[in-house]
Amino acid sequence: MLQTDTRTTGDASLDMFRDQFRKFLEREFIPHVPRWEEQGIVDRSFWLKMGEAGYLCPSVPEEYGGLGLDFRYNAVLNEELTYAGSTDTVTLQTDITVGYMQNHGSDEQKAHWLPRMVSGETIVAIAMTEPGAGSDLQGVRTTAVRDGGDYIVNGSKTYITNGQNADLIIVVAKTNPQEGARGTSLILVEADRPGFARGRNLDKIGQFASDTSELFFDDVRVPATNLLGAENRGFVALMNELVQERLSISITAQAAAQRAFDEAVAFTKERTAFGQKVFQFQSTRFTLADLAAKLQIGWAHIDWAINRHVEGKLTPAEASAAKLWHTETQWEIMDAALQLHGGAGYMNEYAIAKLWRDARVRRIYGGTSEIMKELLSRSI
Repeated sequence: MLQTDTRTTGDASLDMFRDQFRKFLEREFIPHVPRWEEQGIVDRSFWLKMGEAGYLCPSVPEEYGGLGLDFRYNAVLNEELTYAGSTDTVTLQTDITVGYMQNHGSDEQKAHWLPRMVSGETIVAIAMTEPGAGSDLQGVRTTAVRDGGDYIVNGSKTYITNGQNADLIIVVAKTNPQEGARGTSLILVEADRPGFARGRNLDKIGQFASDTSELFFDDVRVPATNLLGAENRGFVALMNELVQERLSISITAQAAAQRAFDEAVAFTKERTAFGQKVFQFQSTRFTLADLAAKLQIGWAHIDWAINRHVEGKLTPAEASAAKLWHTETQWEIMDAALQLHGGAGYMNEYAIAKLWRDARVRRIYGGTSEIMKELLSRSI
Protein backbone atom coordinates (compact mmCIF):
# COMPACT_ATOMS: atom_id res chain seq x y z
CA MET A 1 0.00 0.00 0.00
CA LEU A 2 1.28 3.47 -0.86
CA GLN A 3 2.29 5.48 2.20
CA THR A 4 0.93 9.02 2.02
CA ASP A 5 1.58 10.41 5.51
CA THR A 6 4.28 12.82 4.34
CA ARG A 7 2.63 13.93 1.10
CA THR A 8 2.02 17.64 0.58
CA THR A 9 -0.90 17.33 -1.84
CA GLY A 10 -3.41 15.71 0.49
CA ASP A 11 -6.26 16.73 2.77
CA ALA A 12 -9.10 14.89 4.51
CA SER A 13 -11.28 14.83 1.39
CA LEU A 14 -8.47 13.52 -0.79
CA ASP A 15 -7.55 10.88 1.79
CA MET A 16 -11.14 9.64 1.92
CA PHE A 17 -11.26 9.55 -1.88
CA ARG A 18 -8.05 7.48 -1.93
CA ASP A 19 -9.29 5.06 0.70
CA GLN A 20 -12.58 4.46 -1.11
CA PHE A 21 -10.79 3.94 -4.42
CA ARG A 22 -8.42 1.38 -2.89
CA LYS A 23 -11.40 -0.64 -1.70
CA PHE A 24 -12.92 -0.39 -5.18
CA LEU A 25 -9.71 -1.70 -6.75
CA GLU A 26 -9.58 -4.61 -4.31
CA ARG A 27 -13.06 -5.67 -5.42
CA GLU A 28 -13.24 -4.76 -9.08
CA PHE A 29 -9.69 -4.60 -10.40
CA ILE A 30 -7.04 -6.72 -8.70
CA PRO A 31 -8.89 -10.10 -8.98
CA HIS A 32 -9.28 -9.64 -12.76
CA VAL A 33 -5.77 -8.49 -13.74
CA PRO A 34 -4.42 -11.97 -14.63
CA ARG A 35 -7.34 -12.60 -16.98
CA TRP A 36 -7.03 -9.19 -18.62
CA GLU A 37 -3.32 -9.77 -19.08
CA GLU A 38 -4.05 -13.07 -20.80
CA GLN A 39 -6.81 -11.74 -23.06
CA GLY A 40 -4.90 -8.56 -23.94
CA ILE A 41 -7.67 -6.12 -23.09
CA VAL A 42 -9.57 -4.76 -20.08
CA ASP A 43 -13.25 -5.70 -20.01
CA ARG A 44 -15.60 -2.90 -20.93
CA SER A 45 -17.60 -3.79 -17.84
CA PHE A 46 -14.73 -2.46 -15.72
CA TRP A 47 -14.92 0.89 -17.51
CA LEU A 48 -18.64 1.05 -16.74
CA LYS A 49 -18.03 0.20 -13.08
CA MET A 50 -15.37 2.91 -12.88
CA GLY A 51 -17.85 5.36 -14.36
CA GLU A 52 -20.70 4.31 -12.10
CA ALA A 53 -18.48 4.78 -9.04
CA GLY A 54 -17.38 8.25 -10.20
CA TYR A 55 -13.76 7.32 -10.88
CA LEU A 56 -13.57 8.26 -14.57
CA CYS A 57 -12.60 11.80 -15.55
CA PRO A 58 -13.15 13.46 -12.14
CA SER A 59 -12.10 16.86 -13.51
CA VAL A 60 -15.17 17.07 -15.76
CA PRO A 61 -17.60 19.77 -14.50
CA GLU A 62 -20.79 18.65 -12.80
CA GLU A 63 -22.91 20.03 -15.65
CA TYR A 64 -21.47 17.26 -17.83
CA GLY A 65 -21.85 14.52 -15.22
CA GLY A 66 -18.40 14.79 -13.63
CA LEU A 67 -17.28 15.66 -10.13
CA GLY A 68 -15.59 18.97 -10.98
CA LEU A 69 -12.46 18.08 -9.01
CA ASP A 70 -8.91 19.32 -9.49
CA PHE A 71 -5.99 17.28 -10.82
CA ARG A 72 -4.95 16.07 -7.36
CA TYR A 73 -7.82 13.57 -7.59
CA ASN A 74 -6.61 12.41 -10.99
CA ALA A 75 -3.23 11.86 -9.40
CA VAL A 76 -4.74 9.69 -6.67
CA LEU A 77 -6.47 7.50 -9.26
CA ASN A 78 -3.25 7.35 -11.26
CA GLU A 79 -1.08 6.39 -8.30
CA GLU A 80 -3.42 3.76 -6.91
CA LEU A 81 -4.19 2.14 -10.26
CA THR A 82 -0.50 1.92 -11.11
CA TYR A 83 0.52 0.62 -7.69
CA ALA A 84 -2.19 -2.05 -7.98
CA GLY A 85 -0.73 -3.20 -11.29
CA SER A 86 -2.67 -1.28 -13.91
CA THR A 87 -1.25 -0.23 -17.22
CA ASP A 88 -2.09 3.16 -18.65
CA THR A 89 -5.38 2.38 -20.40
CA VAL A 90 -7.94 3.97 -18.06
CA THR A 91 -5.47 6.73 -17.21
CA LEU A 92 -5.36 7.72 -20.88
CA GLN A 93 -9.02 8.70 -20.72
CA THR A 94 -9.03 10.22 -17.27
CA ASP A 95 -5.86 12.29 -17.65
CA ILE A 96 -5.36 12.83 -21.37
CA THR A 97 -8.17 12.47 -23.90
CA VAL A 98 -10.72 14.14 -21.63
CA GLY A 99 -8.51 17.24 -21.54
CA TYR A 100 -8.73 17.63 -25.29
CA MET A 101 -12.52 17.46 -25.14
CA GLN A 102 -12.84 19.78 -22.13
CA ASN A 103 -10.40 22.41 -23.32
CA HIS A 104 -10.94 22.39 -27.08
CA GLY A 105 -14.38 20.92 -27.72
CA SER A 106 -17.37 22.97 -28.86
CA ASP A 107 -20.36 23.29 -26.56
CA GLU A 108 -22.14 20.65 -28.64
CA GLN A 109 -19.18 18.26 -28.56
CA LYS A 110 -18.77 18.59 -24.81
CA ALA A 111 -22.47 18.13 -24.17
CA HIS A 112 -22.52 14.98 -26.26
CA TRP A 113 -19.23 13.28 -25.40
CA LEU A 114 -18.20 14.30 -21.87
CA PRO A 115 -21.11 12.59 -20.05
CA ARG A 116 -20.37 9.42 -22.02
CA MET A 117 -16.67 9.60 -21.17
CA VAL A 118 -17.50 10.06 -17.48
CA SER A 119 -19.88 7.09 -17.46
CA GLY A 120 -17.51 4.79 -19.35
CA GLU A 121 -20.02 4.38 -22.14
CA THR A 122 -17.56 5.99 -24.58
CA ILE A 123 -13.88 5.04 -24.58
CA VAL A 124 -11.69 7.59 -26.34
CA ALA A 125 -8.28 7.07 -27.94
CA ILE A 126 -5.96 9.67 -29.38
CA ALA A 127 -4.18 8.74 -32.61
CA MET A 128 -0.88 10.57 -32.94
CA THR A 129 1.82 8.04 -33.81
CA GLU A 130 2.21 6.78 -37.37
CA PRO A 131 4.52 4.21 -38.95
CA GLY A 132 6.77 7.09 -40.03
CA ALA A 133 6.09 9.64 -37.29
CA GLY A 134 6.57 9.05 -33.58
CA SER A 135 7.71 11.68 -31.10
CA ASP A 136 8.08 14.18 -33.96
CA LEU A 137 4.41 15.07 -34.48
CA GLN A 138 5.33 17.46 -37.26
CA GLY A 139 5.95 14.41 -39.46
CA VAL A 140 2.29 13.30 -39.43
CA ARG A 141 1.05 12.28 -42.89
CA THR A 142 -2.59 11.43 -42.18
CA THR A 143 -4.75 13.98 -43.96
CA ALA A 144 -8.22 15.45 -43.45
CA VAL A 145 -9.34 17.16 -46.65
CA ARG A 146 -12.32 19.48 -46.60
CA ASP A 147 -15.11 18.44 -48.98
CA GLY A 148 -18.12 20.70 -48.67
CA GLY A 149 -19.52 20.22 -45.19
CA ASP A 150 -17.29 17.23 -44.43
CA TYR A 151 -13.70 16.18 -43.90
CA ILE A 152 -12.35 13.09 -45.64
CA VAL A 153 -9.71 11.38 -43.51
CA ASN A 154 -7.00 9.15 -44.99
CA GLY A 155 -3.97 7.59 -43.35
CA SER A 156 -2.86 5.10 -40.74
CA LYS A 157 -1.83 5.19 -37.10
CA THR A 158 0.01 2.71 -34.92
CA TYR A 159 0.75 1.97 -31.25
CA ILE A 160 -2.62 3.48 -30.28
CA THR A 161 -3.60 2.77 -26.67
CA ASN A 162 -7.27 1.74 -26.30
CA GLY A 163 -7.30 1.13 -30.05
CA GLN A 164 -9.43 -2.02 -29.79
CA ASN A 165 -11.88 -0.68 -27.22
CA ALA A 166 -12.20 2.88 -28.52
CA ASP A 167 -15.59 4.21 -29.60
CA LEU A 168 -14.16 7.59 -30.55
CA ILE A 169 -10.72 8.50 -31.87
CA ILE A 170 -9.12 11.94 -31.75
CA VAL A 171 -7.12 11.85 -34.97
CA VAL A 172 -4.10 14.09 -35.50
CA ALA A 173 -4.23 14.96 -39.20
CA LYS A 174 -2.93 17.49 -41.67
CA THR A 175 -5.63 19.83 -42.96
CA ASN A 176 -3.00 21.95 -44.72
CA PRO A 177 -0.01 19.71 -45.48
CA GLN A 178 1.98 22.56 -47.03
CA GLU A 179 2.15 24.34 -43.67
CA GLY A 180 3.79 21.52 -41.71
CA ALA A 181 2.96 21.66 -38.00
CA ARG A 182 0.89 24.81 -38.57
CA GLY A 183 -1.40 22.80 -40.86
CA THR A 184 -2.31 20.19 -38.22
CA SER A 185 -5.85 19.71 -36.91
CA LEU A 186 -7.66 17.36 -34.54
CA ILE A 187 -10.56 15.43 -36.06
CA LEU A 188 -13.07 13.30 -34.14
CA VAL A 189 -13.72 9.97 -35.85
CA GLU A 190 -16.41 7.66 -34.51
CA ALA A 191 -15.42 3.99 -34.71
CA ASP A 192 -18.55 3.04 -36.66
CA ARG A 193 -17.73 5.34 -39.59
CA PRO A 194 -17.42 3.59 -42.99
CA GLY A 195 -13.78 3.36 -44.03
CA PHE A 196 -12.43 3.11 -40.48
CA ALA A 197 -10.76 -0.18 -39.57
CA ARG A 198 -8.77 -1.56 -36.66
CA GLY A 199 -5.73 -3.69 -37.17
CA ARG A 200 -4.64 -6.40 -34.78
CA ASN A 201 -4.16 -5.98 -31.08
CA LEU A 202 -0.39 -5.49 -31.14
CA ASP A 203 1.92 -8.00 -29.45
CA LYS A 204 3.98 -6.01 -26.94
CA ILE A 205 6.75 -6.94 -24.51
CA GLY A 206 4.73 -5.53 -21.61
CA GLN A 207 1.48 -3.82 -20.60
CA PHE A 208 -0.40 -6.87 -21.86
CA ALA A 209 -3.81 -5.78 -20.55
CA SER A 210 -3.62 -2.51 -22.47
CA ASP A 211 -5.07 -2.93 -25.95
CA THR A 212 -2.70 -1.27 -28.43
CA SER A 213 -3.63 -1.15 -32.08
CA GLU A 214 -3.04 -0.11 -35.63
CA LEU A 215 -5.83 2.10 -36.99
CA PHE A 216 -6.66 2.68 -40.66
CA PHE A 217 -8.61 5.51 -42.29
CA ASP A 218 -9.68 4.95 -45.89
CA ASP A 219 -11.77 7.88 -47.17
CA VAL A 220 -13.49 8.19 -43.80
CA ARG A 221 -16.05 10.95 -44.13
CA VAL A 222 -16.96 12.95 -41.03
CA PRO A 223 -18.93 16.19 -40.72
CA ALA A 224 -16.97 19.41 -40.36
CA THR A 225 -18.51 19.72 -36.88
CA ASN A 226 -16.16 16.87 -35.87
CA LEU A 227 -13.26 19.31 -35.97
CA LEU A 228 -11.95 19.55 -32.39
CA GLY A 229 -10.79 23.09 -31.76
CA ALA A 230 -9.77 25.41 -34.58
CA GLU A 231 -8.62 24.24 -38.00
CA ASN A 232 -4.83 24.21 -38.39
CA ARG A 233 -4.40 24.82 -34.65
CA GLY A 234 -4.08 21.20 -33.63
CA PHE A 235 -0.36 21.36 -32.97
CA VAL A 236 -0.87 24.16 -30.44
CA ALA A 237 -3.54 22.09 -28.69
CA LEU A 238 -1.22 19.08 -28.62
CA MET A 239 1.59 21.08 -27.06
CA ASN A 240 -0.75 22.49 -24.41
CA GLU A 241 -2.20 19.08 -23.48
CA LEU A 242 1.17 17.35 -23.43
CA VAL A 243 1.97 19.11 -20.15
CA GLN A 244 -0.68 17.11 -18.29
CA GLU A 245 0.09 13.96 -20.26
CA ARG A 246 3.76 14.07 -19.29
CA LEU A 247 2.92 14.81 -15.67
CA SER A 248 0.53 11.85 -15.71
CA ILE A 249 3.25 9.55 -17.03
CA SER A 250 5.63 10.88 -14.37
CA ILE A 251 3.11 9.95 -11.67
CA THR A 252 2.67 6.42 -13.02
CA ALA A 253 6.44 6.02 -13.16
CA GLN A 254 6.82 7.13 -9.54
CA ALA A 255 4.04 4.85 -8.28
CA ALA A 256 5.36 1.87 -10.24
CA ALA A 257 8.87 2.47 -8.90
CA GLN A 258 7.51 2.53 -5.36
CA ARG A 259 5.71 -0.77 -5.90
CA ALA A 260 8.89 -2.35 -7.28
CA PHE A 261 10.88 -1.13 -4.28
CA ASP A 262 8.27 -2.47 -1.86
CA GLU A 263 8.34 -5.85 -3.62
CA ALA A 264 12.14 -5.95 -3.33
CA VAL A 265 12.09 -5.10 0.37
CA ALA A 266 9.50 -7.80 1.09
CA PHE A 267 11.36 -10.41 -0.95
CA THR A 268 14.81 -9.75 0.52
CA LYS A 269 13.44 -9.85 4.08
CA GLU A 270 11.85 -13.22 3.37
CA ARG A 271 14.49 -14.95 1.21
CA THR A 272 17.41 -16.73 2.88
CA ALA A 273 20.90 -17.14 1.40
CA PHE A 274 24.08 -18.42 3.09
CA GLY A 275 22.30 -18.75 6.40
CA GLN A 276 20.81 -15.27 6.63
CA LYS A 277 18.12 -13.14 5.09
CA VAL A 278 19.17 -11.49 1.84
CA PHE A 279 18.24 -8.16 3.41
CA GLN A 280 21.01 -8.61 5.98
CA PHE A 281 23.78 -8.38 3.40
CA GLN A 282 25.31 -4.93 3.34
CA SER A 283 25.17 -4.77 -0.45
CA THR A 284 21.40 -5.33 -0.31
CA ARG A 285 20.80 -2.77 2.40
CA PHE A 286 22.97 -0.17 0.65
CA THR A 287 21.17 -0.75 -2.65
CA LEU A 288 17.79 -0.35 -1.00
CA ALA A 289 18.97 2.73 0.89
CA ASP A 290 20.00 4.35 -2.38
CA LEU A 291 16.65 3.52 -3.97
CA ALA A 292 14.76 4.80 -0.91
CA ALA A 293 16.55 8.15 -1.18
CA LYS A 294 15.61 8.47 -4.85
CA LEU A 295 11.98 7.62 -4.06
CA GLN A 296 11.88 10.24 -1.30
CA ILE A 297 13.14 12.85 -3.73
CA GLY A 298 10.74 11.61 -6.38
CA TRP A 299 7.62 11.93 -4.24
CA ALA A 300 8.63 15.42 -3.14
CA HIS A 301 9.05 16.45 -6.77
CA ILE A 302 5.78 14.80 -7.85
CA ASP A 303 3.88 16.72 -5.19
CA TRP A 304 5.59 19.96 -6.27
CA ALA A 305 4.65 19.30 -9.90
CA ILE A 306 1.05 18.36 -9.06
CA ASN A 307 0.54 21.48 -6.95
CA ARG A 308 2.12 23.62 -9.63
CA HIS A 309 -0.12 22.09 -12.28
CA VAL A 310 -3.25 22.63 -10.18
CA GLU A 311 -2.23 26.30 -9.97
CA GLY A 312 -1.86 26.39 -13.77
CA LYS A 313 1.85 27.13 -13.56
CA LEU A 314 3.57 23.90 -14.70
CA THR A 315 5.47 24.73 -17.88
CA PRO A 316 6.13 22.45 -20.87
CA ALA A 317 9.83 22.42 -19.96
CA GLU A 318 9.07 21.46 -16.36
CA ALA A 319 6.71 18.69 -17.51
CA SER A 320 9.38 17.39 -19.89
CA ALA A 321 11.95 17.42 -17.10
CA ALA A 322 9.55 15.55 -14.81
CA LYS A 323 8.87 12.85 -17.38
CA LEU A 324 12.58 12.49 -18.15
CA TRP A 325 13.66 12.16 -14.51
CA HIS A 326 10.81 10.01 -13.21
CA THR A 327 10.78 7.51 -16.07
CA GLU A 328 14.55 7.13 -16.11
CA THR A 329 14.66 6.81 -12.31
CA GLN A 330 11.77 4.35 -12.44
CA TRP A 331 13.78 2.14 -14.78
CA GLU A 332 16.82 2.28 -12.50
CA ILE A 333 14.69 1.27 -9.51
CA MET A 334 12.83 -1.43 -11.47
CA ASP A 335 16.00 -3.06 -12.68
CA ALA A 336 17.62 -2.97 -9.25
CA ALA A 337 14.48 -4.40 -7.65
CA LEU A 338 14.39 -7.25 -10.15
CA GLN A 339 18.10 -7.94 -9.56
CA LEU A 340 17.46 -8.19 -5.82
CA HIS A 341 14.98 -10.98 -6.57
CA GLY A 342 17.72 -13.02 -8.22
CA GLY A 343 16.40 -15.75 -10.49
CA ALA A 344 12.92 -15.30 -9.07
CA GLY A 345 12.81 -11.87 -10.67
CA TYR A 346 12.79 -13.47 -14.11
CA MET A 347 9.76 -15.59 -13.27
CA ASN A 348 6.33 -14.34 -14.22
CA GLU A 349 4.83 -15.67 -11.00
CA TYR A 350 6.50 -12.79 -9.16
CA ALA A 351 4.99 -9.31 -9.39
CA ILE A 352 8.35 -7.72 -10.16
CA ALA A 353 8.49 -9.40 -13.57
CA LYS A 354 5.24 -7.73 -14.70
CA LEU A 355 6.22 -4.41 -13.16
CA TRP A 356 9.59 -4.49 -14.96
CA ARG A 357 8.03 -5.32 -18.34
CA ASP A 358 5.33 -2.70 -18.01
CA ALA A 359 7.80 0.02 -17.00
CA ARG A 360 10.02 -0.01 -20.06
CA VAL A 361 7.66 1.84 -22.41
CA ARG A 362 7.31 4.86 -20.14
CA ARG A 363 10.69 6.07 -21.36
CA ILE A 364 9.21 6.04 -24.87
CA TYR A 365 5.56 7.07 -25.04
CA GLY A 366 4.51 10.63 -24.40
CA GLY A 367 7.82 11.59 -26.00
CA THR A 368 11.05 9.61 -25.65
CA SER A 369 13.68 10.52 -23.09
CA GLU A 370 15.83 11.83 -25.92
CA ILE A 371 13.03 14.13 -27.09
CA MET A 372 12.52 15.30 -23.50
CA LYS A 373 16.19 16.30 -23.36
CA GLU A 374 15.87 18.11 -26.66
CA LEU A 375 12.79 20.04 -25.51
CA LEU A 376 14.30 20.81 -22.13
CA SER A 377 17.54 22.04 -23.66
CA ARG A 378 15.62 24.62 -25.70
CA SER A 379 14.45 26.28 -22.47
CA ILE A 380 17.94 26.68 -21.04
